[in-house]
Amino acid sequence: MAQDNKSGSLKELHIKYDRGNLSNEKLQELYTGMLLPRMIEEKMLLLLRKGQVSKWFSGIGQEAISVGATMALHEDEYIMPLHRNLGVFTSRHVDLHKLFAQLQGKSSGYSQARERSFHFGINEHHIVGMISHLGPQLSVAAGVALAHKLSKEKKVSMAFTGEGGTSEGEFHEALNTAAVWKLPVIFIIENNGYGLSTPTNEQYACKDLVDRAIGYGMPGYKIDGNNILEVYNTISDLAEKMRERPEPVLIECMTFRMRGHEEASGTKYVPKELFEIWEKKDPLNNFEKWLIDEKIIDKSFIETHRKAFDHEISTALEDVLNEAAPIPDTEKEIRDVYAPYTAGKTVSSNSMEDSHHFGIFPSTSSKTKKRLVDAISDGLKQSMKKYPNLVLMGQDIAEYGGVFKVTEGFVEQFGDERVRNTTLCESAIVGIGLGLSIKKYKAMVEMQFADFVTVGFNQIVNNLAKIYYRWGQNADVVVRMPTGAGVGAGPFHSQSTEAWFTHVPGLKVVYPSGPMDAKGLLNAAFEDPNPIMFFEHKALYRSVSEEVYDDYYTIEIGKGRRVLSGTDLSIITYGAGVHWAVAYSEQNPDAFIDVIDLRTLLPWDKELVLESVIKTGKVLVLHEDTLTGGFGGEIAAWISENAFEYLDAPVKRLGSLDTPVPFAPELEENFLPAGRLAGVIEELLAY
Repeated sequence: MAQDNKSGSLKELHIKYDRGNLSNEKLQELYTGMLLPRMIEEKMLLLLRKGQVSKWFSGIGQEAISVGATMALHEDEYIMPLHRNLGVFTSRHVDLHKLFAQLQGKSSGYSQARERSFHFGINEHHIVGMISHLGPQLSVAAGVALAHKLSKEKKVSMAFTGEGGTSEGEFHEALNTAAVWKLPVIFIIENNGYGLSTPTNEQYACKDLVDRAIGYGMPGYKIDGNNILEVYNTISDLAEKMRERPEPVLIECMTFRMRGHEEASGTKYVPKELFEIWEKKDPLNNFEKWLIDEKIIDKSFIETHRKAFDHEISTALEDVLNEAAPIPDTEKEIRDVYAPYTAGKTVSSNSMEDSHHFGIFPSTSSKTKKRLVDAISDGLKQSMKKYPNLVLMGQDIAEYGGVFKVTEGFVEQFGDERVRNTTLCESAIVGIGLGLSIKKYKAMVEMQFADFVTVGFNQIVNNLAKIYYRWGQNADVVVRMPTGAGVGAGPFHSQSTEAWFTHVPGLKVVYPSGPMDAKGLLNAAFEDPNPIMFFEHKALYRSVSEEVYDDYYTIEIGKGRRVLSGTDLSIITYGAGVHWAVAYSEQNPDAFIDVIDLRTLLPWDKELVLESVIKTGKVLVLHEDTLTGGFGGEIAAWISENAFEYLDAPVKRLGSLDTPVPFAPELEENFLPAGRLAGVIEELLAY
């Protein structure tokens, strides 16, 4: 069955059912599986007209895809549904009371009133909630499939997208990576003719979307999405084969959207004759008629199930509609941004030099002088030994060892399943990391340069960061990012990007300045079940060395460190700024400067900063990032609001010029704030 988007003509109107070896009981189950979501939808449309539901994305006419696909999988195989996949939830037998509470924005819903409609997941039912950006869920499904493959589970995962969603870059990234890694994931396109109001002929130029499968090197199938038996049998057969021989498949299900994108958008842009044609292809009515003709069900069977479903729906709805509106609890809202994590007893090192290295240290341990790059590599290696479920992913990190050689020799020690070269698909790899986390793995994603995180931005800020707050699923993913200028790499390999992420609740942002901190904080990042953005200054990789514990240890995330103690001026800084501040102090011994290394930017150590401000009364906030919008502005504002009475001078900020990072060494030196540091310090000291 094919659809001409311009004329709306169909080559085949009649649905041909082939029961194969399916029992009468299975056929009845498929029918009732479609009937329940249809009846829920009809009820929701009534509530919408009464103003009791704020928004609804109707899947009427597409039930055969959701129901057939879901029932074709094992109940413990993960599914990533979208707006119109109510049948996924009902086929997994979710509690209707909780489902309706979710749709009504009530506290007893699956997301505690924090999410709308189907933007939620339920691990109990192996469903991963969507985000509005659609494409990222394809990569999450690939991540779950990778976990299946690593664990040697004979399982598949499945993700839905619409024909419009296939235009997103994530569609390409997810399918390409899944094909290269031969992951057992089923990608389903629900081609219903329109992406909101945009018809398919304005969405893609190829004849059939399934033809794209050839380009990715995977099997592709185009099926009648309104034929429940074709959907069920196709996916059942494919899933059974994929469990034994892992590989991805692409399935294009041809169907039609019988209502608007959502009810408020209407359907005026759709030719009337299309509705008339597709009404004759209704998946529920056609299957019901065929079952009656085959004497598999009768009117009594239909009436009995309709009455039972109506009672179940009405009872659950009545309870939910009578439920009180959510009562905000600010403390709980803030607490639920992060998955709970307790590192154990936090102690301070006994040595004077490490007096602010809060963490878990070995009781007796040797130390070796290490460069920053060596300390990071050492911590990464020890975490790989500590966590057999930790998977490293990044471009060229395996045999080549990464562009900075942090993972050199890792693939020989840990194998290519755990140390994985990736495609140039940053977004997909971050999404795959989330999929691994859903299956209780830990993931590290190395951005070759921090600048390249822009192409993975959506996954990080909208999926990783928000998922625990939305429905209680943590994202155990560490994103390592070589960052910073000073190496003559120009505007696309030198940016300081940390401030982009300090604005995003749910992320933790770590930025060590030296080897001791880098190893301990990296180990702590892998212990922490929350998403961590871990910044490593590449100009410091081989230029900074210090004594570092040889054994495994952690440093507490969120705790700063006093690098130098002084009473004249506080410099609050991190990264390369720490070394600039220390260099000035060494060259000017008569200036007693309190140098605070934040180490973590989200959350940051307000207590230590306040202590320093009270001690000196004068503050300079220093960072390498450009001044406007840099994280220093947040620190300066907090000090002004919370420590104003202790200040003897205005809080000063110093950052790089508000320009892209230039290439020529002379221009780059002028761009960075180090050359202007002495003047600002002297101005503050003289105030």
